[in-house]
Amino acid sequence: MTAETPNSSWVADPEIAPGAVEPGDVLVVLPALNEAEHIESCLQSLMRPAHWMSHCTVVVADGGSTDGTQDIVLRLKRTYPNLHLLHNPHRLQAAGVNAAVTHLSKPYHKLLVRCDVHAIYPVGYVQALAREHARVKSASVVTAMDATGQGGFQKAAAWIVDTPLGSGGSTHRGGQKAQYVDHGHHAAFDIDWFRRVGGYDPAISHNEDAEYDMRLTQSGGKIWLTDQTRIAYVMRPTLGAVWRQYWNYGHGRANTLLKHNARPRLRQLAPVLNLLVLLVSACAMPFTSLGLVWPALYAGVLLGTSLIAAGLLRSAEGLWAGLALGAMHIAWALGFLRRVCTISKPRSSEVQTG
Repeated sequence: MTAETPNSSWVADPEIAPGAVEPGDVLVVLPALNEAEHIESCLQSLMRPAHWMSHCTVVVADGGSTDGTQDIVLRLKRTYPNLHLLHNPHRLQAAGVNAAVTHLSKPYHKLLVRCDVHAIYPVGYVQALAREHARVKSASVVTAMDATGQGGFQKAAAWIVDTPLGSGGSTHRGGQKAQYVDHGHHAAFDIDWFRRVGGYDPAISHNEDAEYDMRLTQSGGKIWLTDQTRIAYVMRPTLGAVWRQYWNYGHGRANTLLKHNARPRLRQLAPVLNLLVLLVSACAMPFTSLGLVWPALYAGVLLGTSLIAAGLLRSAEGLWAGLALGAMHIAWALGFLRRVCTISKPRSSEVQTG
């Protein structure tokens, strides 16, 4: 069978109840833009086991890459005939996933699986999600993620981001417990629920996953954090790349909160409050030594983080951890405040999902 026909030739997985989710019922989407460095390793990890994954529809929604990403996908299509390349003229990840559902989903598709090009997937990842979705019957199944890096700054940043200091205690960052959550790393969606709540908001460039989860839970959908599979997420390799990433994260979180008139959680306010206290302290330094207290404490936390990381990683590479942590905190806070101080209201769009 091909990815464009129902799964009539597939012998049902004995671990999945008859009539539940089988491989031909699954639409897998990877939004991408200039990801030549990561796309091949990601897809090759995702396509295992071949006997199961060859019956899924797998789509790379490309936002107009100019670095050879599209050529790599077309080359891989010769090995994986069920792989499709879809042009995403709106470039953003949210729009790419929506476009795949609009143009390539079929009436027999039950499950939408969103994947991240910066991730390396364990064997049977999509299969495990299908099995878990069939078991819990939730509107969404999310996964825990473990950051990884090859060395130097990237390795240290990967270590710190999975700690409470780096992630604020997010349940899906290094989490081990299966439970219902308000948000997690997006993995599998009941495709009917995805359409019902309008899919992703294509006007949101970052934090579109949390914004979707907010609408989903408000509509009565449940989100299940599975412990049956997890992903390895490849951290950005440089300080500048992490800075830009976390600026965008902060900006996107503020956009979501403004759109829904929601209050930020304490862990989301923490980096903003830290930055504001640092700024007030800097202004106070010429007049009182008390202005040195908070900066000194924060510098101590960053230094201590570096020393602990170096010890636990048994490498001087860990000394980058404090600098990476500071960049995450400050960039996120600046992005958040930049968006909050913008006069314009967040733009929302009618989402077309077929």
